[in-house]
Amino acid sequence: MIDSRPMDTFKPGDVLNNTYRIEAVLGRGGTSEVYKARSEISGRLAALKVLKAEFSANDDYLVLLTREEEIREIRHDAVVRYSENHRTQDGLVYLVMDYVDGPGLDRKLREGPMSAEDLLTVCRRVAEGLEAAHKRNIVHRDLSPDNIILRNGNPAEAVIIDFGIAKDTNPGAETIVGNEFAGKYAYAAPEQLSGQTDARSDIYSLGAMLLANFRGTSPDVGKNPMEVVRKKSEPLDTSGVPEPLRTLIDRMAAPDPDARFQTAAEVLAYLRDNQADADPDATVIFPPPRADDPASEPDPSPATPSPSRPASEPPPARNETRKSRGGLVGLVVVAALLVGGIGGYFGGLFDGFLGPQYPVADPYELIVDHPADERPRATGNVPSEQMLAALNEWMAGLSGTTDLRLATGNIADSWGNDVMTTLSDLRDLDDWRLVLDGNNAQISGSTTDTALHARLSRTFADGLPGALTGSADIELIPLFLPTGEVTAVLERLADCGPIATPGATPVGYGPQSPITVTGKVAETATRIGLFDALSAIAGERNVAVDVDVLNPTLCLIESNLPKAPEGGIGIDFIVGGRNEPNPSGRFFVGENPIIDIALPADVTDGYLTVSILDVSGNVYHLLPNLNRQENAVTALRDGQTGPIKVRVAYSVEEAARENRIGFTVDDSSLGKSKVIVLHSSEPLFDGLRPTSESASGYAAALRDHVETNQASILSLDSRILTTATP
Repeated sequence: MIDSRPMDTFKPGDVLNNTYRIEAVLGRGGTSEVYKARSEISGRLAALKVLKAEFSANDDYLVLLTREEEIREIRHDAVVRYSENHRTQDGLVYLVMDYVDGPGLDRKLREGPMSAEDLLTVCRRVAEGLEAAHKRNIVHRDLSPDNIILRNGNPAEAVIIDFGIAKDTNPGAETIVGNEFAGKYAYAAPEQLSGQTDARSDIYSLGAMLLANFRGTSPDVGKNPMEVVRKKSEPLDTSGVPEPLRTLIDRMAAPDPDARFQTAAEVLAYLRDNQADADPDATVIFPPPRADDPASEPDPSPATPSPSRPASEPPPARNETRKSRGGLVGLVVVAALLVGGIGGYFGGLFDGFLGPQYPVADPYELIVDHPADERPRATGNVPSEQMLAALNEWMAGLSGTTDLRLATGNIADSWGNDVMTTLSDLRDLDDWRLVLDGNNAQISGSTTDTALHARLSRTFADGLPGALTGSADIELIPLFLPTGEVTAVLERLADCGPIATPGATPVGYGPQSPITVTGKVAETATRIGLFDALSAIAGERNVAVDVDVLNPTLCLIESNLPKAPEGGIGIDFIVGGRNEPNPSGRFFVGENPIIDIALPADVTDGYLTVSILDVSGNVYHLLPNLNRQENAVTALRDGQTGPIKVRVAYSVEEAARENRIGFTVDDSSLGKSKVIVLHSSEPLFDGLRPTSESASGYAAALRDHVETNQASILSLDSRILTTATP
């Protein structure tokens, strides 16, 4: 997972369609972003692939995303499960899929070579997934290390993702999507260069991927169209690869599709056969020789890597007859690839490799951006050698990277100068992004510099430079978030008394300062509302809503309780029938709560008023009440000194015998109740309150008393009692 940025479509805490709450960013592409999210309904984690706003109304991209959604028909643990597409109220389209937690093979590739044993395990697992997909006539077409995730880091739990390849239509991407070609050059099968793709193409890609991860380096595919065509016509160099992985790769990645394993099932059969015949104690495993195939005999010196065969040298022949036929087939394949390559040359297939040929680009796209805390990058089309040199030099000055190609297109004569002028304006922003489609430009960025924001607002107020059209959205992110903005949110949403802001300073919250709030709220919905509202103004700051969720009854009383300090009076819970202390205060259906009030030695006079605020909205007066009217501390002590305990809720047996209050928990109203002990110098009310009354009636009585007798209240102590099902 990676850090959230101001330019992201969604931020952690955002809720999509009242269902999916965003937790983190998993990845970003040219046309889409992937987020980790949790269902507010089921609690299930999911990955959401979201088309960026500029592509959500584009039918071509929607078709690709819909194609990816159709993969949900495949039910196999090695294939990521897709749910469905959704559209937000703002028109953004996203695809819901399973969240797979683990590193991708691309990360493993960057870390270095993988063991042959692990790669055989990955091959078996991925081949099983491909078999399930191919049975439904679904070909991945873009199998590569970044599309394989090792769930929990386990090779035996590899998962194939990203069947849609919609992300790769952006300028400068390694993958080309269209009617003629789909796949990354490094891992694509030779026939894909001339528009031919079937299940055997996925098998080739898997073989190339296994070799790359064994070597710890991506395949070299050349630097121009002819090199690509030539290298793709040659067998992969598997020298030094131990058996049976070497033969497996050779047979999966043969340049001629007819010479490969024809199905994923054949790959799995080979793995089963060689696993069964292998010596489990051997360091290197050989495939069993076949009488009719001398070429399959094991290398007598597997521990010493054989020298690499020159790239131009054909693979060893099985016999003279097959050599002659194989040479002819090889020539035909190379000729076909050359024709396909030349066709791709003139059709713009190899635009990424071309120098000064200036092919036509439609659409004419360029993306230049500088994400926060990352190097800037430029990818796409430029119209002249002069602009190519200027943009490369400009990016080098920012330690950025470029992937640019010369092309002609439907752009204004001043396009190059206009773009460079725009980039100069954006340079000082904290982060920025310029997306060009022909003469149309979309600019976004952010800054904490008020003066810079004002200057750029004036610069773009009357439009973009020169012939460029479009819009600029530059966000001002104040360096300090005023405490008043946070306080305003709390005052608007508080529903159970004031909410505190520990950690707030007079100047506000700094760029890295967390926003923490504490207090009480009436409902879970209020806590969620606080988090959402604070996240909306927090920027990159962390938000912690550390509040107790009570209920409307408790909060009604809370807001009307007198302001008084705690007096050190304890409230002890005991389980009736078993006479066991219950320090948690949690009672289950059928249990009998006993409540004792623990008076400290220094509480020797005054009056006690003890009530329990029930979750159902009622208040029960435990002391005094009609059956027990005496509540003076001296009478309750009855001559005792030191700490004493006064029982106010009894076991059901004692209650029946002594005409006291006792109760058992039923399932009619479960949740949080609150026991309140008020110590006052005078009786709290004029006369007795009924044994039970509504919370609103008791709140009104408290309010009336506080208005005239606040000074008589010495202390207020309380404790939560929770009732639940076992």
